[in-house]
Amino acid sequence: MDLGQLRYFNKIVEHRSFTRAAKDCSVSQPALSQQIAKLEKELGQPLFERQGRTIRMTPAGQVLQNHAQKILQLVEDAKRQITDDGQTGQICVSATPTIAPYFFPELLEGVASQFPKADFSLIETGADALIELCLKGELDVGVLAISPLVKRSASHLSFASLIEEELLLAIPAQHPLVKKTRIHLKDVAQNNFLMLPANCSLCLTIDSFLHRKKFHPKSITRVQQLATLQTMISSGYGVSLVPKMAAQDSSGKIIYRSLSGEQPRREIALCWNSKRYQSELLSNFLKALIEFSGSQFISANTPVVEPLINARV
Repeated sequence: MDLGQLRYFNKIVEHRSFTRAAKDCSVSQPALSQQIAKLEKELGQPLFERQGRTIRMTPAGQVLQNHAQKILQLVEDAKRQITDDGQTGQICVSATPTIAPYFFPELLEGVASQFPKADFSLIETGADALIELCLKGELDVGVLAISPLVKRSASHLSFASLIEEELLLAIPAQHPLVKKTRIHLKDVAQNNFLMLPANCSLCLTIDSFLHRKKFHPKSITRVQQLATLQTMISSGYGVSLVPKMAAQDSSGKIIYRSLSGEQPRREIALCWNSKRYQSELLSNFLKALIEFSGSQFISANTPVVEPLINARV
């Protein structure tokens, strides 16, 4: 058994496909299949059941998966510790879709540039996948909106709060409410309310706020992306609550206003797996990221939540 075989095995488990795993590993499928066959022969047990194009792990495969992940993570941590100089190495950062488009450009310009010898990879993915990647050790740091539900599902991760961001009411520029000095949530009850998918972390935050306010809009339309939602608002198709960092509209077709009374907010935080070896590079990066967030990224978002580098949820 060697590390290459374990990596091939893990990729097959991840992709549930020999073909996709081979492509991800940049090897031919016959070569990958041959290595898995050698591994199965050495262990004396089949690792996968092949049923047409569908594969699933055997009981032996399930046992190996648990150990393979730990072995590969230990090897990666050892390599990091040996070569760690605080500046050289790889850092993988992920952010959720309602944060990434506004956060990544600032990250690259304001933080990544401080580590010219480091290689950065950026991933945009949903909160559930982000947490899973972090727990597996395939992601160094994630940026996401957190809630009690997120904290419960990520109880083994560490968090550092960055900002508490206001959600603004977004209405078409021609909407009658534009002329009002103060707008309350009840004022848009007869409007079509645009929302992201129900499992989106931003949508969960908005749902919680609307439920607390006992607000029931006339109708709800769900779309997949924040950009689509904003386009529909600019076309006069409805209203919504939009993160302050995303409140951008050069066309002037959308008006963003703070709600009177209680204002909806979301908490944005970093998360990482503190059970893994924390390289000096990663520690330096986290400190730089939090410092940068306090002075640049969140300049328009208040109040700032005190960073908790060693916080455990």
